[in-house]
Amino acid sequence: MEISYKLDNFEGPLDLLLHLIEKNKVSIYDIPIVLITEQYLEYVNQMDHEELDVVSDFLVMAATLLDIKSRMLLPKVEKEEEEDEEDPRAELVRRLLEYKMYKYMAQELEEREQEAELLFFKEPTIPREVAKYEEPLDLDKLLDGLTLAKLQKVFDAVMKRNANKLDPVRSRFSTIRREPISLEQKVKSVLSYAREHRHFKFSDGDSRGVSGSAGADEDGTDSSGAGKIV
Repeated sequence: MEISYKLDNFEGPLDLLLHLIEKNKVSIYDIPIVLITEQYLEYVNQMDHEELDVVSDFLVMAATLLDIKSRMLLPKVEKEEEEDEEDPRAELVRRLLEYKMYKYMAQELEEREQEAELLFFKEPTIPREVAKYEEPLDLDKLLDGLTLAKLQKVFDAVMKRNANKLDPVRSRFSTIRREPISLEQKVKSVLSYAREHRHFKFSDGDSRGVSGSAGADEDGTDSSGAGKIV
């Protein structure tokens, strides 16, 4: 029985076996090993044997099929004690079922990906009033589990944080108040100081009220009879 199929369309030997099983419409749990092996070998003979990486996997499966075929063709030896002999195809069936499951899962994911590419999602547009909305504060939930000890601990932490922010130098400064002084009072203070001190300098520490020449002439003598300004 000849079966026509395209070459190099199978991802591996298990994929080819699944194709042959579905093509012959046979059960995967009861594989006609003779028929499947013949069709499998026919496919392997048509492969390009120069691609060793691809052909090697198919040759390993071909050897497995021939081994299973030979074991099934051997006559059964009757034993005194009947024992359940494992079917030579059991391991192959298990591998086929596992491969089939992953293959269908991959196809399902590929279909979902193709469907997702046809969908476009709009960016959410929330009104400004709704975005600024905040749920009312639940005081019962906020104060749940709050004790006096925890409150004292929070208070101490806040006070310590505020104390760390204070500048140790500036914190000792008091309020500087402005003292109103008139120009007339200042002139009188300078003249009075000049009469008491015959010689003085503006840089003297005692001349607190001196801030100008207080009517001194160009030669340094006060016209009001005060001393000489140095």
